[in-house]
Amino acid sequence: MAEERTVQQAIDEYIATLEVPLRELNKKIHENPELAYEEHHAHDTLCAFLESLNIPVTRHAYGISTAFEATVGDQGRVTGFLALAYAIKKFGLPGQAQLLGTPAEEDGGGKIDLITAGAYKKVDLSLMIHPMSEDEFLDRMATGIAGRSSISLYDIICTYEGEGVNALDAIVMAYNGISMQRQQIRPDERIHGAIVQAPSITNAIPELTKTKYTVRSPTIKGTKVLGERVRRCLEAGALATGCKVKLKESTIYADLVVNSSLCEEFAQKMADQGDRILQMDNVPMAGSTDQGNVSHLVPALHGLVGIPVSDGAKNHTHEFTAAAGTDTAHTRIVRAGKAMAMTGWRYLIDDDFCGRVTQDFNRRTALN
Repeated sequence: MAEERTVQQAIDEYIATLEVPLRELNKKIHENPELAYEEHHAHDTLCAFLESLNIPVTRHAYGISTAFEATVGDQGRVTGFLALAYAIKKFGLPGQAQLLGTPAEEDGGGKIDLITAGAYKKVDLSLMIHPMSEDEFLDRMATGIAGRSSISLYDIICTYEGEGVNALDAIVMAYNGISMQRQQIRPDERIHGAIVQAPSITNAIPELTKTKYTVRSPTIKGTKVLGERVRRCLEAGALATGCKVKLKESTIYADLVVNSSLCEEFAQKMADQGDRILQMDNVPMAGSTDQGNVSHLVPALHGLVGIPVSDGAKNHTHEFTAAAGTDTAHTRIVRAGKAMAMTGWRYLIDDDFCGRVTQDFNRRTALN
């Protein structure tokens, strides 16, 4: 079996040959933003790039128009991609690398759809990284973190209909009831609401209104309990006014199960690339990710890799979007990708490490 230094050097040399096309790929995606489940340009661009490297790709995988799948290597322990796929072929490693193009991470839950479709049935390990502002970590002499839990959430869309019955009253009734809940919930729980459709005139009884609520709690169990309370308030609006009510509930985003052995290894592999990141902390992410659902299924990594952002702007802002397209951000993510590949390599060849990862997974999931 090849030594770690040999594998790392081979990966570095291989990725160096892709420096220009990888940067061009980054720009093509960054310059053409797309909404959830509409990532058609990104899907086609990524698939074409993989095919140009003679990597077979299944487009529109698992019945999802903007999902894709690529695999390299024989069936065995599975992880994820370009540099690791190269190492598997070059050194004959015992395992398979799988790349899943997963749409709608934060609005719709593409990975949840892929779980339902069976995309993770043969997966032993799932690795991914996510960019964020480095400012949060600089005071701790770091630029990111390998493991940080996320909170669970789900959405409820409520439509009120009433012929000659005031559907606006129904939405106001529900809004007041849910607002009262905010003093009766845990400090780490959240309820966010918006009126999606409301009347625009005053001289007619409004017969159709629509509202949407997002429910957040640290665990999937807590989210289900809190969501039931919100649902009852929405139903109470219909009961009080006589309106008909239609409720559409999204799939629940699970909380992220952090694997300490994976975090330790990824942090070390990042250090080998010249980037110091923290291993773990007890500060949950403010947002949610469908990688949380994957982490309840198999051991999973959701590394947060810091990039320089002007004025400390956070994710989902114009400033962060601009920062994500810079050369510096690209270089850091490429290094993180190599660190992720080396973490996957360790999992494939080291039975002791594989066992520790599995033990951490079993211990943490048993607590949920």
